[in-house]
Amino acid sequence: MVIAGASTLDQSPESGGDAGEGMTILGATLNRMSFARITIFSDQMGGLPCIRGLRIPVATVVGMVADGMSESEVVAAYPDLEAEDVREAIRYAAEAVRERELPLARQVEGSRFPSTTR
Repeated sequence: MVIAGASTLDQSPESGGDAGEGMTILGATLNRMSFARITIFSDQMGGLPCIRGLRIPVATVVGMVADGMSESEVVAAYPDLEAEDVREAIRYAAEAVRERELPLARQVEGSRFPSTTR
């Protein structure tokens, strides 16, 4: 299945979604069979990828980890989550950006590191 944005995808059986079919989001092909804990329903959270049908977006979990929270702190903040949910959210996010160019900070000539000023 190819989609322009997550909001157009519905994995529910009623929508005719095929669990064995891969999907392409922003150039990254994701195999649904690889992400059993990630769900996307067009009528839930605006179609954002969520954890196990809960109203907890993958982006929220990944953002918490990126902000320095440990797996156990994320689970404590969202008691419905399990440690494997956090790990799968990170794997899903990594796969979603694989082989996709992302805008990076401007590189300063002669430096290996991006500029922190604009």
